[in-house]
Amino acid sequence: MLSDKSRPVIEATLPLVGSRIGSITPNFYARLFAAHPELMDGLFSRSNQRSGNQQQALAGSIAAFATHLVNNPGTLPETVLSRIAHRHASLGITEPQYQVVYEHLFGAIAEDLAEVITPEIAEAWTEVYGLMADALIKLEKGLYAAQANDRMWTPWRVAAKTPAGTGSMTFTLEPADDTPVTAALPGQYISVKVPVADGLRQVRQYSLSGDAGTSRTFTTKLDDGGEVSPVLHNTVQVGDVVEISNPYGEITLKEGDGPVVLASAGIGCTPTASILRSLAESGSDRQVLVLHAESTLDSWALRSQMTDDVERLDGAELQLWLEKPVDGAKQGFMTLREVDLPADASLYLCGPLPFMKNIRNEAINAGIPATRIHYEVFGPDIWLAS
Repeated sequence: MLSDKSRPVIEATLPLVGSRIGSITPNFYARLFAAHPELMDGLFSRSNQRSGNQQQALAGSIAAFATHLVNNPGTLPETVLSRIAHRHASLGITEPQYQVVYEHLFGAIAEDLAEVITPEIAEAWTEVYGLMADALIKLEKGLYAAQANDRMWTPWRVAAKTPAGTGSMTFTLEPADDTPVTAALPGQYISVKVPVADGLRQVRQYSLSGDAGTSRTFTTKLDDGGEVSPVLHNTVQVGDVVEISNPYGEITLKEGDGPVVLASAGIGCTPTASILRSLAESGSDRQVLVLHAESTLDSWALRSQMTDDVERLDGAELQLWLEKPVDGAKQGFMTLREVDLPADASLYLCGPLPFMKNIRNEAINAGIPATRIHYEVFGPDIWLAS
C-alpha cells in the first residue's frame, strides 16, 4: 500500500513523470548496460533495445503501476504484476538484480528531472519502485518454487525440425540431461537461448504449440531481421542442444465448463493451438469456437494440427479469414461483427498488437466482460504503453 505521505506526491507528479518516462527509460538502459554489459549476454534482447519496445514496456509498466496505486489505494495491479513476473521468471531474473535496476533507473530519473526533483519526490518514487519490486520478487519466488527443479536453464536436444507453413518451423525437443521436467500448462511459453553470430547469447520466448505436460514443442516464424529465429531455422540442426527455461505464462486455459473462444492471427496461433490440443486430448464437451486469420492458407503454420483437433471435438467450430480466400474461408481481416459469440464465453487472444486491440474492443462491445478476455504478447508487453 502506498503511504499517506507519498500518495499526494505521486498523484501530483505522475503527469510529469509519465510524460518524461519515455525519455527516462532509454537513459536508464544506457546507464545499465554501460555498468553491466554482461546483462546483454543471455538476458536482454538487443533487437528489442534497438526497436525501443523494451523501453516502451518498462515505461508502460511503471506508469500503470503508479497510476493503480493512486487510483486504488490498498491494492496492487495483480494482472500487470503477474504478466511481468512470469516473463521475468522465464528469463531467470534474481532478487539482487532489482537493486541494480533501482540504482540506474533513479539515476536516470534524477538526471532527467534535475530542475524539479526534490528529496520528497525522490522518496515517494523510491517507495513506488520498492512496492513494485517487492511484489514481483514475491511472485517470482513462488514461481521458482513451483518448478520441478532448481535450474533457470536446462539443456534440451532437438529431436525434429518440421516445416510448418510458409516461413515457419516446428521444433520438437527432448531432455539432454536428467533434470526433472516441469509440467507445462496449455498456452504457456518457454525461453530459448542460443548463441548468435558474434558469440553473444540471445533469448526469445516461444509459446509451446503442441501437447502440454512434460513435452516441449514450439513453432517459430522466421524473422529475417531478427537474431534468434534465423539461428533456429538456419543453423540449429536435429541433434543439436539448446538451452531452454522452465515453462511460464499466466494465459492458460481456465477451468470450467463454459464456452471457449480462441482467436488468433498469423503465428499467434501457437498458444491457442496448445489450448485447443488440450481440449481435444481431454475429450472436452465445452463449446469451442476457433477463429483464425492468415494472409494465405499456405501461411497457416499449424493448419493440420488445429483442423484435426477441431474435428475431434463435437462442440468445436472453426472460422477462417484469409487475405487471399479459398472456399470455406472469409475474405479480409477478422472481425467479430460476423461472429455469433456465446454470451458467457472466455476469449483467448494472440497475434499482432493492433489485431488484439481491435478484437478485444469488438468482444467487449459484443458483451464479453474484460475479465474474461485473456491475451498473450510476444516479446515486451507494449500494450501497457500504448
